[in-house]
Amino acid sequence: MPVLPPPPLERDGVLDWVGTHLGHLAWEPGSVVASPVRGGQAAADAALAGLDLSGYASRRSEVWPRERRGSSRLSPYVRHGLLTLPAVWAAAAGAPARDRAKFRDELLWQEYARHLYARLGPATARPLRFADPVPVPSPVPVQPWVREPWPADMACVATTTAELHEEGWLVNQTRMWLASQHSVRAGGDWRAGAREMYRHLLDGSAAANRLGWQWAVGTATGKVYGFSRWQVEKRAPGLCGTCALQRACPIQEWPEVQAGPRLDAGPALAGGPGWEGESGAGPRRAEVSAPPEAVWLTAESLGRSDPALVAHPDLPAVFVLDEPLLARLRLSGKRLVFLAETLAELGCEVRLGDPVRELAGRRLAVTHAPVPGFARRAARLDVVARHPWPWLRRPGSGSLRSFSAWARSAR
Repeated sequence: MPVLPPPPLERDGVLDWVGTHLGHLAWEPGSVVASPVRGGQAAADAALAGLDLSGYASRRSEVWPRERRGSSRLSPYVRHGLLTLPAVWAAAAGAPARDRAKFRDELLWQEYARHLYARLGPATARPLRFADPVPVPSPVPVQPWVREPWPADMACVATTTAELHEEGWLVNQTRMWLASQHSVRAGGDWRAGAREMYRHLLDGSAAANRLGWQWAVGTATGKVYGFSRWQVEKRAPGLCGTCALQRACPIQEWPEVQAGPRLDAGPALAGGPGWEGESGAGPRRAEVSAPPEAVWLTAESLGRSDPALVAHPDLPAVFVLDEPLLARLRLSGKRLVFLAETLAELGCEVRLGDPVRELAGRRLAVTHAPVPGFARRAARLDVVARHPWPWLRRPGSGSLRSFSAWARSAR
């Protein structure tokens, strides 16, 4: 396919560009909209420069009203490599000790999710350590749920889903609310709920999104996260007072459901000898076999600090919008706009099609990406220079059965 015209820098132009070139691939093909969160390196740098973690530990889970929130909103930029985890980790150095520790713990969670995905890949779509808590799609047996999983007349759910659809971002607390409501109380297939959330989240990644849902429904830890009115009144005081169901709340009590039976996680989670080379960690240092002709940028690494881009500043850079993948995912237009704004600032060559076909015949330099799709494509392309991924903690052969145990060893 011919090279697409470069996305313009102004937002109105970006909306037109996405509608023209990618509208047929969007979740809402007739109306491509933008999030208040802008894409691009300038927005990412400004967000990091304005990071204030004072009170983060006590306010990061606050939901409503919005001025109570203490979350950083850096995750969309981290997901696409505009901000690396090591850079964000360093930016927290001057924060109060308790806030710094809690914030860095959240960064470690993101890194753990990447380690897990690098090792297991598509297997993260299956229960990790425990079976599904309820037979899909059967409802919770003690209190059967006969409505849609996310009812529009519940203020807590409606406010959260509106933010998901309109802005493409949620605090972690409300992500857990939606996951628990969808699959613990209503008994919906957690994979379907995770796909719907992924479609809209600007920071949507198979690694973090799947792990978050598995944590909420108990398939990762064996402990189910129960969502009830108590969390709403604690984290969003006053919201229940706006609800039409405040006197007939369907989530007044905790959902009564137990985690499923323990599964044999197998050697992949347990780790041990032989796993370090198969963990998807990539090279420790640049591996160059011939002079490259172009830098291949991936969706995991679109920052100006991309190692391949930095190592080859005089080469043209190219990004391929994976048309077959986008047609399958049907992402929200907000995600496509965020991506287009990022590409506009990079000023790179933009193509639409199958990446293997679009990049065929070119000697490429690229930064290793810890996702299975990268490995499949790189194996079919002429990658002559592969650069290391900027890990916060490089994956090894240790066990990934427990985040807390992994985090203690990673600190």
